[in-house]
Amino acid sequence: MINIGMIDDHCLFRTCLNDYLSKQENIKVLVNEEDPYVLFNCLANCDIDIILIDHFMPKITGGKLVGILKEKYPRIKIIVLSMCEKLAEISHLIDEGIHSYVSKADPIECLLEAIYAVHDNKIYRNKWFTEALYLQKSASQINQKIVEFNEREKKVIQLLWQEKSNKEISNELFLGIRSIEKLRQDIKERVGVRTTIGLIKYALNNRIIDDLDEQNLRL
Repeated sequence: MINIGMIDDHCLFRTCLNDYLSKQENIKVLVNEEDPYVLFNCLANCDIDIILIDHFMPKITGGKLVGILKEKYPRIKIIVLSMCEKLAEISHLIDEGIHSYVSKADPIECLLEAIYAVHDNKIYRNKWFTEALYLQKSASQINQKIVEFNEREKKVIQLLWQEKSNKEISNELFLGIRSIEKLRQDIKERVGVRTTIGLIKYALNNRIIDDLDEQNLRL
């Protein structure tokens, strides 16, 4: 079961989304709030796996809310669900530590795909998220740490970008799931990032991900 929390100041949208998600077999909505400060009280008493947040809210911006959530509840995964389509804004949210981004103009199935992918520790690559990462790739990198990877490590990074789960990676590399988890953590520590998305950003900037794969993903 995937326990969901929602924060959005539009009551009608939130109610309709709550009804839709509650009908899904493996999803349960435990928190549905419009006030971010009420949300914090709820999170202290609920075991939430993923929280859906809007970017533009009257009392707090999505970026600031992400920062608070990452500090107080680092285990909770964050999906931004917003009408914002400015790549620079989405790029900033990625830097703050979100796990995925879905536009409110996208089909509802996209949100479900993002929820399942994030819950399984996968990268969910939709148009907005991928283009925001490429925007970051084109920006200048200052004093970036250069790390050498062996072929196995490069393969793991490549498979993460291809939205593979730990189990799928372990099957392809003939390693145990725990070995893959440790390998992922070791790679992130060497690069100096905390998240898989941070690792993907590093891989794009340093051309660790194959050019051919990058081109196909943008089509």
